[in-house]
Amino acid sequence: MGETLIVVDYTVDFVADDGALTCGRPGQAIEGRISALASAWLEAGCFTVMALDRHDPEDSFHPENQLFPPHNVAGTPGRSLYGRLEDAVRQHRDKAHLYEMDKTRYSAFAGTDLDMRLRERRIDTIHLAGVCTDICVLHTAVEAYNLGYSLVVHADAVQSFDPQGHQWALGHFQNVLGAEIREQNEKVEV
Repeated sequence: MGETLIVVDYTVDFVADDGALTCGRPGQAIEGRISALASAWLEAGCFTVMALDRHDPEDSFHPENQLFPPHNVAGTPGRSLYGRLEDAVRQHRDKAHLYEMDKTRYSAFAGTDLDMRLRERRIDTIHLAGVCTDICVLHTAVEAYNLGYSLVVHADAVQSFDPQGHQWALGHFQNVLGAEIREQNEKVEV
């Protein structure tokens, strides 16, 4: 079976100093690691997913519109990949091994074709990176676990605006979802 890397919500709105719902410096601190992971997976021709939040602030039925300020709004620069990740992805945009997908809920699986695309490729293990550890990365991991995928969380490539939530989520990944936690500065291998 196979493996994939899913980078969750590493966008301008979630990471830049002036992002609409930024985790700020903690998110910026993992830029190098996320870019290195994505580059390694993409250069190896491995199926790699960029799961990007997409919202319409006029959608009065979307639950997040009641909880958070408008963010990752369709058609805005806030949805762009942040920093060096954009550079790492750019040259692969026309390749079949890169899937840039929209998601409208915390989980990259909720209401999307992600599970189908992974199963078509016989993927059984998901590597996770991105933001926020305790929100969208967590919900993606829980749903992946419930769908029967094995999980690897790159602890040095996830972050949150809430340090306690971040630490709690790392423990939850390992102790409740059985995820392998890859520690900081381990060699990038695909």
